[in-house]
Amino acid sequence: MTPEEFIERWRHNERTERAASQQHFLELCEMLEVPRPGDAGYPSDDYEFERNVLKLGGSTGRADVWKRNCFA
Repeated sequence: MTPEEFIERWRHNERTERAASQQHFLELCEMLEVPRPGDAGYPSDDYEFERNVLKLGGSTGRADVWKRNCFA
């Protein structure tokens, strides 16, 4: 998928973040030719969607995508 195809595909998306976020991220990975959550070589707890995380201040939340030792 080219950057132009990716932009055109998502430009007029009307789905909610919750409904489209994982598909959007997977297609972004495809376009950038980088590994995706669930690909071989990454244990499931090292790179995954909807990871429970500890937020600043001590409360908990969820990260849309979480990859060990990475920040986005």
